[in-house]
Amino acid sequence: MDRLIFTSNATIKEMATARQVLVNDLANLSTVGFKSSYDVALKSIKVEGPGFDSRFQAQAVARNSIRMTPGSVMATGNPMDIALAEKAVLAVQASNGEMAFTRRGDLKINPQGQLENGSGHLVLGDGGPITIPLGVLININPDGTIYGKDPAQTGAEPSVLIDRLRLRDSTDVTLGRRLDGLYQIDGKDPGTDIAIGTTPLKVIPQALEGSNVNAIEAMTRLIDQSRSFETQIRIIKETKGLDESGASLMKLA
Repeated sequence: MDRLIFTSNATIKEMATARQVLVNDLANLSTVGFKSSYDVALKSIKVEGPGFDSRFQAQAVARNSIRMTPGSVMATGNPMDIALAEKAVLAVQASNGEMAFTRRGDLKINPQGQLENGSGHLVLGDGGPITIPLGVLININPDGTIYGKDPAQTGAEPSVLIDRLRLRDSTDVTLGRRLDGLYQIDGKDPGTDIAIGTTPLKVIPQALEGSNVNAIEAMTRLIDQSRSFETQIRIIKETKGLDESGASLMKLA
């Protein structure tokens, strides 16, 4: 009986890890450019304590690997908004100064005149964080170049190149989620850059990419986990009842 209760209790504990990943995906259903995570993986660990040395227990671990399937693209008409095409990612500067990647493209200019996204991370260009001159109207082209024009100028004055967005292709790499929600190359040191490929990367100006989380699929999986949890609790209760029945048979008349 104790073994059956231990197995059910271990199942409930391992289900909690998968539920945390699923709940995090649901919480970011409306987050711009959010990418869902793959399901948890199972690994075998050796059970220490009295008993045979060959006892192993399955343990669920969160892989934090990112699904790069695209989300829906929404036209906004805002010249500061961009949606990253295909599997392109945008390089940004994390709060600790490391380079990381994101798909969030709701850009804005902070009070210091630097370009950042909706999460407050500085957007990186070819030469580092991108600085926008005061009062300049910017225009972002599909190739990631940023041009600026002084609205006070009259006539057909050409726009001036300010910088280029640091875009990288994530097709041949596996990205993992950092604690701050940004992406990094899975299995590499934080701040490692993605190798520059030969395929030209593009953005969709004046548009935003929505989350790729499927609400119906996520809710179905959450309901399935809830039913599995109820089943394990029922098994523990039934086991307790069987144990009490067996104990009563052993009592002396």
